[in-house]
Amino acid sequence: MGLMAAREAAEKWGISQRRVAILCGDGRIPGAERVGNMWVIPDNAEKPLDGRSMRYPKEKVALVKPFVKWAGGKGQLLVDIRKTYPSELGKSIKKYAEPFVGGGAVLFDVLSNYDMDAVYISDINAELMNTYRMIRDDVDGLINLLSALQTEYLPMDDEARKIYYYEKRDRYNELKVNGDSAINLESAALFIFLNRTCFNGLYRVNRKSLFNVPIGSYKKPTICDTDNLIAISNALKKVTIVCGDYRESRSFIDKDTFVYFDPPYRPLNATSSFTSYTEYEFDDTAQRELAEYVQELDKVGAYVVVSNSDPKNVNSDDNFFDDLYASQQINRVSASRMINSNAGSRGKISELLICNY
Repeated sequence: MGLMAAREAAEKWGISQRRVAILCGDGRIPGAERVGNMWVIPDNAEKPLDGRSMRYPKEKVALVKPFVKWAGGKGQLLVDIRKTYPSELGKSIKKYAEPFVGGGAVLFDVLSNYDMDAVYISDINAELMNTYRMIRDDVDGLINLLSALQTEYLPMDDEARKIYYYEKRDRYNELKVNGDSAINLESAALFIFLNRTCFNGLYRVNRKSLFNVPIGSYKKPTICDTDNLIAISNALKKVTIVCGDYRESRSFIDKDTFVYFDPPYRPLNATSSFTSYTEYEFDDTAQRELAEYVQELDKVGAYVVVSNSDPKNVNSDDNFFDDLYASQQINRVSASRMINSNAGSRGKISELLICNY
């Protein structure tokens, strides 16, 4: 029987070298021994089953759910994302960071199912982060405003609803321009109201940073979900909420941190881009800068997962992310395209889950 290095095992099993080292350290590879600062493994050893997917309790139900619908939200991919959670999450890994928090599906899954010492979330969408803060800090006031909006809106006929919606949209944009987006309860209530009543729950702004999504056609939208808002408020009590660039998370992240990045996706084509949820574009240069930041966190020892679109859905020769994250483990998972103005274009596509372990 011969021996192979962790690097050889990683290539043989299609996982990262760091993941091999973790498996060795956990005693998951029979016959593996540490020699100096490296692991040696029997060359006939088989790849262990991934205990990360088996240890998540199937009967566990999330206690909180996202308070907004969000383009690219990860609710439908949670089963696949959970399989990437580090095995020591909630044990030795007691910190969680999500710098592109968006609707927060993964955040709320972690908060519902793991005992974390510290959690950090951020986004550059000031109105979104204001809403997170208002839910955390003044949920009763927020519920009062949302209840009033719901009571007024639901009995209206379609024409009255349209007038009401655009009046509230104008007021929301007025607050965006003239209000204090850091501490504005009315803005938070309107943010949720518009999200619940606009077309497809889409959040989009124009070059002037004004929200411009038209009214949707929901017959009885839930504008005020009181129980869930209270549950979210309780879950967020110890969460650090930041409006800012993802790189501001650096001082929070260390070797005991699980980090999930869900940046604006790289568009598959000219008509599939839903990245303009702020006035700032997230182009290929920005994607490269994020990959460099992931490499920086990898050197710190943090556990990092990145989501993104898979260019190979439309061009099998497009290796943008395969090249960008060549040193990481790239997993392709199936997802439904949930927001598209052309219903005929909805269907299953491949998306990427990129791990550094």
